[in-house]
Amino acid sequence: MNLFRTKSIELSLADAGEPGRTLKRSLSSWDLMIMGVAVAVGAGIFSVGAKAAASYAGPAVTISFVLAAVTCALAVMCYAEFATAIPVTGSAYVFTYATMGELLAWIIGWNLILELLMAASVIAKYWGVYLSNFLEAVHIDIPSNFSLLGVTVYWGPLVVVAAFTVVLVLGTKLSARINNVFTMIKIAIVLFVIVVGFFYVRAANFAPFVPSSKPAPVTDTSWATQPFLSFLTGATPAMYGFTGIISGAALVFFAFIGFDVVATSAEEVKDPAKTLPRGIFAGLAVVTVLYILVTLVVTGMVSYKDLAAQAEPSLATAFHLVGADWAVVIISLGSLIGLTTVIMVLLMGLARVTMAMSRDGMLPRALSRTSDKHATPARTQIMCGAVVAVLAGFTPVELLSEMINIGTLSAFVMVSVGILVLRHKRPDLKPSFRVPFGPVLPIVSAVLCIYLMFNLATVTWVFFAVWVALGLVFYFSYGHWNSRLRREAAEGLAPAVPAGLRG
Repeated sequence: MNLFRTKSIELSLADAGEPGRTLKRSLSSWDLMIMGVAVAVGAGIFSVGAKAAASYAGPAVTISFVLAAVTCALAVMCYAEFATAIPVTGSAYVFTYATMGELLAWIIGWNLILELLMAASVIAKYWGVYLSNFLEAVHIDIPSNFSLLGVTVYWGPLVVVAAFTVVLVLGTKLSARINNVFTMIKIAIVLFVIVVGFFYVRAANFAPFVPSSKPAPVTDTSWATQPFLSFLTGATPAMYGFTGIISGAALVFFAFIGFDVVATSAEEVKDPAKTLPRGIFAGLAVVTVLYILVTLVVTGMVSYKDLAAQAEPSLATAFHLVGADWAVVIISLGSLIGLTTVIMVLLMGLARVTMAMSRDGMLPRALSRTSDKHATPARTQIMCGAVVAVLAGFTPVELLSEMINIGTLSAFVMVSVGILVLRHKRPDLKPSFRVPFGPVLPIVSAVLCIYLMFNLATVTWVFFAVWVALGLVFYFSYGHWNSRLRREAAEGLAPAVPAGLRG
């Protein structure tokens, strides 16, 4: 039983050209940049910074964002090198399969499904909530849910997921155009809020910039909510100070999820050698600047202590505390539009990862079929949309929101380590982009991602362990036995690779 057989880059490229399972290259650097901004700048831009400032880092939450951005940038460099070397759909799953073998590739693919499924479902659920908030702000009273045969149904997520599933089935370029329009609107709203907010900023609110560390409040569930590293070492859970900055970075890392989704679109990009690095890094730069500016506004408008006194601190809270209640309507609209594009990009990424795994037989092969007319994985996209809609519309999926971070970080670790393996195994490859400073930055990237993972809540690790265990059960009961590589090896067949792709 060879659990660590690898799939050659040449075979991955050949599979991307298999009739009936191909995607159309139609995306530009601009489309990729907007896609990165679209998936990273959602409602969280108006809330995650305020929450991290209130409960973890105080005004130093800006440093938390910088640390999270640096960690993401290092991992994104590794993604860019891989994506220019293996420009096919599947992202970290494909990269791991080419370097560290089938079992680890399955685990990463399974974790990517976790990340994208949870993110799409949680954000679709919040979209329904923000829609109700916006309608309430403009005095339109429509409840966010209704009861059907004793089951609570949240109608908002069902509507938005259905709409964008249809758009994605109709073509990647069409969805990119719609995404571009929505993203430009939400960037304009974010910039407007930032500019107005700076008029209320008072320098005194930034002091002390790094509040003194103090013990976190103790509750019956403290073991579950404290950082996993503190749980392992027996350290007393703390807030603020250096520990708070790091915990804040682990929390706000949520702001940077999605750049692995951009890498997942490698097979649909025109001239990926140039387009991918440009689009990914431009998007990351825009997102980082926007989040830092919003964080400076929220911590400058009101004291972090005032934010900590609120049940759900956000940028809207800051405007309310300074008497600018009119801004709540604009922020609600910005949150609604922001979440709209996030859902669409996540749905696309979920279908692409599922498609890549099914090409290899790890999931049913029928899921990798693409439509003749639109060259999209239509049946897989519809299936993914249906699962997301059910989770968002009928379950309390928001309770698992931190699972998104740990799924992303685990993939980042494998991609960072995978670069070192790829360079060792295939020194003949000359990707158009290479992570600078040899092995140093990939190692630093892996270490930072692992450190942030250990600063996530203990209960997140418990759920993560359960998810991985379920994945292993599925792999050994289905994926391993249906793997194309295993079957071809068992039958003594050499994988069919066109002559032009042979090394």
